[in-house]
Amino acid sequence: MLALAAPALVVLAAEPLYLLVDTGVVGNLGTVALGGLAVGGGLLAWAAALLNFLAYGTTARAARRAGAGDRAGAVAEGVQATWLALVLGLGVLVVFQLLAGPLTQVLAGGAGAVADAAEGWLRIAGLGAPLLLVSLAGNGWLRGVQELRRPMRYVLTGSLASLVLCPLLVHPAGLGLAGSAVANVVGQALTAALFVRALLREGVPWRPRAAALRAQLVIGRDLLLRAAVLQLAFLVATGVVARAGTAELGAHQIAVQLFFFLALVLDAYAIAAQTLVGQALGAGRRRDARATARRVTAWGLGSGVLVAALLLVLRPAVLPLFTDDPAVLAQARTAWWFLAGMQPLAGVVFALDGVLMGAGDVGYLRTVTIGSALAGFLPLSLLAVPLGWGLAGVWTGLTLFIVLRLVAVVVRVAGDRWMDAPATVGA
Repeated sequence: MLALAAPALVVLAAEPLYLLVDTGVVGNLGTVALGGLAVGGGLLAWAAALLNFLAYGTTARAARRAGAGDRAGAVAEGVQATWLALVLGLGVLVVFQLLAGPLTQVLAGGAGAVADAAEGWLRIAGLGAPLLLVSLAGNGWLRGVQELRRPMRYVLTGSLASLVLCPLLVHPAGLGLAGSAVANVVGQALTAALFVRALLREGVPWRPRAAALRAQLVIGRDLLLRAAVLQLAFLVATGVVARAGTAELGAHQIAVQLFFFLALVLDAYAIAAQTLVGQALGAGRRRDARATARRVTAWGLGSGVLVAALLLVLRPAVLPLFTDDPAVLAQARTAWWFLAGMQPLAGVVFALDGVLMGAGDVGYLRTVTIGSALAGFLPLSLLAVPLGWGLAGVWTGLTLFIVLRLVAVVVRVAGDRWMDAPATVGA
């Protein structure tokens, strides 16, 4: 479990860490450039998050085939996912080229210097959209065959290239914000090239297969809907908090970014579970699949408890690193209790999400996530300001969202139907 989770964690953390450095480099250009990077980078990250099924859906299908002893079939899933990534990536590229101006103006709050800066960055960085999606597909099939060290090396190679180029292009080369976008595309091109080379070395046919593409799109549809609802729920919550006050908004931003980062850490177990469960079910070893579910639940719970303890112990030292505003700090302390308290629950939820994804039970995950958002997260978020609950109301909604998902996935895994999910079966 740890042998699979550790390299997965490196891959998950590479992009956020690069963006952190990129933000520091661009920040020296001034607030307009920094705002442009935030808006443009947010749009590109949003597109990648919505299309992340190219990694998770491909892992489920490839793991089933690998477990059945069909490595060539598992690699073929990677080929089909790569074709799908190229088509979808070209679609994203065209959308960004045609609508970069209107999209950035909406996010920037209207036309102006920040919107112009974001538009220029997005037009360049958007060229890397097909490359970014090819890398997601590559991660998917390699996870499916339990080769997680190669994706780690490929992603780190591309990220390091971007890290070296970004400050050189932004400052000495004089490209400014455009240099950040160019460095981003170069790093993505290098990573994508390594994933494509890995596929070519397997020697499998590269002909697109309609049946396989349709089967991947079924998984993609469910995961896309799930991701879209998640994005919408957090967007609504942020809008509600913004109306509560600037201190509340600042505290919410700190807490929610930590929530996303910690979700990445805990999600490493989900990736390991996907691979192990998919291969076990592909080989007909249902008992092993259930044992993996129990094991990953224990790891997720234990890690969540550890993370919660660290958050509580380190709060006095960590919070001042983000702000010295007394009003923001006071609000952040309120959110901090929710953030720490939900970590053990989130650890189990994310782990069992991986189990169900590995089994191909993504239709159930879609329904549970959407239902939990509509029944818990969104209502409490929308009522927080009218009822005077403020930031605490929004984070109560987020906690209820996690609790509802926890109950649903535990009940599902306790039964047998998840092991008979048909979503990963097909040509």
